[in-house]
Amino acid sequence: MSIHGTTILAVRHKNELAVAGDGQVTMNNTIIKHHARKVRRIYNDKIIVGFAGVTADAMNLSERLEKKLKRYNGNLERAAVELGKDWRTDKYLRRLEAVMIAVDAIRMFLISGNGDVIEPDENVIGIGSGGVGAQAAATALMRHTDMAAGELVEEAMKIASSLCVFTNSEIIVEKL
Repeated sequence: MSIHGTTILAVRHKNELAVAGDGQVTMNNTIIKHHARKVRRIYNDKIIVGFAGVTADAMNLSERLEKKLKRYNGNLERAAVELGKDWRTDKYLRRLEAVMIAVDAIRMFLISGNGDVIEPDENVIGIGSGGVGAQAAATALMRHTDMAAGELVEEAMKIASSLCVFTNSEIIVEKL
């Protein structure tokens, strides 16, 4: 059995940062949970992380990122790069099945098991099964509305949930 689906969206807009995640967990073609929390705060509530992928792997990566943040005094860029290096080169970590977004007041990164540490050109990034739809909706809303980041991610996630069967409208938003 394989567990699928999630949508995570991060947006920096109008001096506000918001990260949203849906609550659905799907096993094969069955929804097994509606209210999962896939977005959380770490490192003294200064960093928000969101995950797509296997839950145990995501929690492992969150803990590892927090250790890196402590080691590098909260420097998200350095911690993300070091986690990306470890993830790519460690035999155990390479098998983890997750993708991660990590944001602080200044930076926004996508971190993957391929060793990717990507800072988007625009202030928006989406991951997971509905990530492309959520990112497209957020980009359009950023360009054509006066919404604040919190409202914007919520509306973009609702649009993604109307398109992606692995994404629901039980949305959790964290803001900085």
